[in-house]
Amino acid sequence: MEPDVESLPRGGFRCRLCHVTAANKPSLQDHLQGKKHQRLENLRAKRQDQELRSVFVSGFHKGTSAPELTEYFQTFGGVASVVMDKDKGVYAIVELQDQEVMEKVLAQPEHCLQGQRLRVKPREKKEFKYMPPKKQGSAHDIQLSPEKLVQALCQADDVDAQMSQLVQLFELSESERRLRHLLVTLFQEVFSEFFPECAILPFGSSVNGFDIHGCDLDLFLDLEKTKTFQANAKEPQGAQAEEGAGPDSDSEDSILSDIDLTTATVPEVLELVAAVLRKCVPGVHSVQVVHSARRPVVKFCHKDSGLLGDISINNRLAVCNTRFLQLCTEADERVRPLVYALRYWAKQQALAGNPFGGGPLLNNYALTLLVLFFLQTRSPPALPTLAQLRELTGDKDQAIVDGWDCSFPQDVSRLEPSTNTESLCSLLAEFFRVFGDHDFAGCVISLQEGRALPLPSFLLSEVGAKLKLGPFNVQDPFELSHNVAANVNEKIAQRFQHCCRDGAKYCRSLQYQRKSSKGKAWGLVRLFQPGVPEAGELGPDGLLITIPFMLMALSPGSREQLCQARDFRRCWFHKVCAAITFVLKDVLKCSCMGPAGESLGQEPTEQSGGEQPRSDERGSLAVSPAKKRPRVEGPVSEEEESVSWSCAVWHRVWMGRRRMRRQLRHLGSPQPDTEQEAGSLEVEEKVSEAIIQQEGESLGAEPLLRFTVCARVGGGQEDTRTLLYFTPAPQQGPLFQDFYHFLQGFLPRMVERYVGRTAWGRQ
Repeated sequence: MEPDVESLPRGGFRCRLCHVTAANKPSLQDHLQGKKHQRLENLRAKRQDQELRSVFVSGFHKGTSAPELTEYFQTFGGVASVVMDKDKGVYAIVELQDQEVMEKVLAQPEHCLQGQRLRVKPREKKEFKYMPPKKQGSAHDIQLSPEKLVQALCQADDVDAQMSQLVQLFELSESERRLRHLLVTLFQEVFSEFFPECAILPFGSSVNGFDIHGCDLDLFLDLEKTKTFQANAKEPQGAQAEEGAGPDSDSEDSILSDIDLTTATVPEVLELVAAVLRKCVPGVHSVQVVHSARRPVVKFCHKDSGLLGDISINNRLAVCNTRFLQLCTEADERVRPLVYALRYWAKQQALAGNPFGGGPLLNNYALTLLVLFFLQTRSPPALPTLAQLRELTGDKDQAIVDGWDCSFPQDVSRLEPSTNTESLCSLLAEFFRVFGDHDFAGCVISLQEGRALPLPSFLLSEVGAKLKLGPFNVQDPFELSHNVAANVNEKIAQRFQHCCRDGAKYCRSLQYQRKSSKGKAWGLVRLFQPGVPEAGELGPDGLLITIPFMLMALSPGSREQLCQARDFRRCWFHKVCAAITFVLKDVLKCSCMGPAGESLGQEPTEQSGGEQPRSDERGSLAVSPAKKRPRVEGPVSEEEESVSWSCAVWHRVWMGRRRMRRQLRHLGSPQPDTEQEAGSLEVEEKVSEAIIQQEGESLGAEPLLRFTVCARVGGGQEDTRTLLYFTPAPQQGPLFQDFYHFLQGFLPRMVERYVGRTAWGRQ
């Protein structure tokens, strides 16, 4: 066994030198023979050799230079290097040529330099710890310290002043803007040599009004005029002479002689762009073509400034989006402070940002569009919709890009000033209140129309069939078939709403609205403190679990039937209620009873072992009030949009499910088919049965838990969510909290499985 390797208690190995874990011996052997481990071994040996022939020197005059120390110790032999203490200048490490020289130095009883007695001793031996070198001067290293931010915000007079201060602290300085302008000019000059008449257009955070220190430099290389130039250059010389003009196309140095831009593929052109960056742009390194991005780009880094950036060749829509955001910031001065505050809040709560490699978080662009949509929907509106902007568009502002209408006025003076006078403090509180109870999964946020489009009508439209829907739907202002929040998963969508509710609650307190007279944190400072929403959210009728509209769980045929239903919400609500009944009674083996006293499952006895008959798919309708159901197309009252269950839990079916699932997989028959894959309804039902069987005769006369569940349709007229309110019986204690916490993740997932496997026509 290598001295750098240790065995892990649960199997596998860990290399203490490289901080790498290997699952088995072959993987460990590959690592030990790899370049990283060999390089670090050589570096450690070199450092240890340096320690053996180095001495620690102190006691010299402050300001003594390294050459002066070198000259003194060279009287004993060769000196390899002298490393001075840069901070205080009170000590130095002198590396000598070999150990013989070091022994001569240490054998000298006294050392004196410039009348000052030196203290010389062997260099202290330290354990080798490899720390990768940090790049100095990187633009991404320019970060505002939390202490400075808190100090600046607490000194402001009110929340409005805090938000304005936030913009000043985070926005690019004049020197940073000048640097980016010079880089764009440099890129323009270089690329014009290879792609005549091309244009380098910056877009994104650097220019859209929401810049922050260290943001990437996004560039669009416009080659349309270059294609025209190339086409003219290929015409016969006589034709060009007759026209009396034409560019000088005889240059053999032009890179255009190697490629035809009109027929070349995007990867071919990007490789050409990458070659120009690598060989011809001073100070650019780490050039990499990323073909897997939604819009393929060439990434690069500017060495002197550390600025990261990318160049795309087919992203004209992003330029339009940037101009639209610029117009919004010019139309209302409250836009920038509000966006800066919400972006930083979402970053602190791990809800949004632009992480490397993507992920399920809201990207900054999607969050910004959410803020603009919120301002469009205020009363009176603070910003106009795109449909209203198009009515003000002149002939010169008409633009069709990639088949999408991107027309809007470029001059902000053509917009009428808003009559909305809400303060920034009030707008931030209202943002949290509005989106804390918004049905993101059941609608599409449209900045074109300035309203949330209900899914049934949207899905039947031409654009609706192309847009990728999910738990969070924000339509791009111009590319209407693009959901800019399509990457957000259900967990982040729910956390976003929970954090918005927490934010709305905090904004109602005096700690948010008034400056602390005792110097305590107040206003935005308290809001920005990271935190996780509480596991149990208390609604008006008990603990709440929200079941969102699960479009992707339905088959295409079921989606079409659902969207064409006259009472879309009621149909979906009964579908979800059927799934809830099945999961509680058949999967988790709870006994349930409806409000009229009808039994939905026989309460188990000790002899029965908890086995209960399976319910049919219409089980949820049995818990509705015992009266004749109205016609589907008739009006639905609030009372008829709710269903209740009285439930009892007799076994701890929420504990040890993962372990039991593994045991069943090992003890079970051959490989399970697709209908019984891990996490399916059938498998989870068997897991519950196995847990009940394992508990055996430990069942008592009374159930472990009793609780009621009330299912209601979401509050708005077009809200598709199902709200489940859990009310435990008195004195249930922490046991119910454990069960409820389990249901928060388990119940929505199983409901989605149920609605996905059952045919819509049977409900």
